[in-house]
Amino acid sequence: MANFAKVINPGLSTTVQDLGRPAHQIEGFPESGAMDKFNYKLGNLLVNNHRNSASLEFVLMGPTLKFNCDSFIAITGGKVDAKLNDQVIPQNEVVEVAAGSILEIGPLSTGNYGYLAFSNGGVISQPVLDSRSTTLRTEMGGIDGRALQTGDNIPIRDSVVMPSLQARKIDYRFEPINEIRFVKGPHWEMFSKEAQEQFVSQQYQISEQIDRMGYRLNGESLEVPSQSLLSEGTVFGNIQITRDGSPIVLLADRQTTGGYPVIGTVIRADLNRFVQFKSGRNFKFIETDMESATKALVEQQKILNDTYEKWYAGRYVEPIGPIRRDAIKIARLIRANK
Repeated sequence: MANFAKVINPGLSTTVQDLGRPAHQIEGFPESGAMDKFNYKLGNLLVNNHRNSASLEFVLMGPTLKFNCDSFIAITGGKVDAKLNDQVIPQNEVVEVAAGSILEIGPLSTGNYGYLAFSNGGVISQPVLDSRSTTLRTEMGGIDGRALQTGDNIPIRDSVVMPSLQARKIDYRFEPINEIRFVKGPHWEMFSKEAQEQFVSQQYQISEQIDRMGYRLNGESLEVPSQSLLSEGTVFGNIQITRDGSPIVLLADRQTTGGYPVIGTVIRADLNRFVQFKSGRNFKFIETDMESATKALVEQQKILNDTYEKWYAGRYVEPIGPIRRDAIKIARLIRANK
C-alpha cells in the first residue's frame, strides 16, 4: 500500500512547494516555489532531505493530517501552535511520527507562511517542468495544480531512521526589523531625484492586497517616469512602480515579464522576512550595494551550513541498515503494547 498523509483539514491555503521553476521562466512559466526560502530550506535540512525536496507551505492557518506510515517532520516559518496526537510539539526541531498519528497545525501568530517538511524525500508528487511546486493560477504541479482539499492523500515515504535525531534542532532568532534593504533597479535613473529621495525617506505599509504574486504597498504616491517601456523579465523581489505611483514587490508567482518601471529589488537575504510581514506592517526601504547584499546572503546561508556541520559531527555511527530499522519497529511495537 502506498504511503501518505491524509488531509483531514487543509487549512486556509496549503500547497506543495519546492524551489520552483526558475529555468522555465524563459518559456513564460512563473517561477513559483517557496515564498520564504530560508525556512523552507531549514525544514529540509532538519529532516535530512535534499534542499529541493518538496514540502507543504501553509498560509495563516496550517493543515490537520493523519499519517498512514512512520515519518519524521519539521515545522518552520511563522510562529504557530502545533500538536501531534494532542501533545504540543516544537518548531525548528525534528519530531518523530508513528503511523496512525494525527498532526494539527493551528493559526500563525506571527508571519504569513509556514512549512511542513517530511523526511525521506518530502512530498513525492508528480513533477511538472522539473518542479513539484504548485502554481495555482495556471493549475500546475503539486496535487492536481491546486491547494490541498479535505480527503487528499499526500504521497510521502515511510521513514523510521533519522541520523543525529536528538541534535536536529535549531534555536535561531532573526532580530525584528523595520527596514528592508534594496539595490537600485534597472530604471532607477528614470525617476526624478525627488522621487528617489521620497522612496527611501518615506514609510511604507503592507496593504491588504498581498498574495504569492506580489505585495502592494501603501504610501505617498511617487512621481512616475513619463517614458514608455517595453516588457522586461522580472526577478523575485523587484519593486515595480505602477501608474498611480504605488510600489508592488513581485514575489514567487509573479508574471515572467512586466512593463512597469523597476525602481529597485529587495535583496535575497531580506526577502524571507519581508514575505512574513503581515498586512498593516510599517517599514522603510534602505539602499545597499551588491557587495553588501551578497555578504548578507552568505551570512544567512552560514546559519544553515554551521547547523549541518554540528549535526554531522554528532551523527550516528554508520552503517544504519535493515537490522537497525527492524529493531526500531520492534521497539515501537513493544512500547505500544505495554
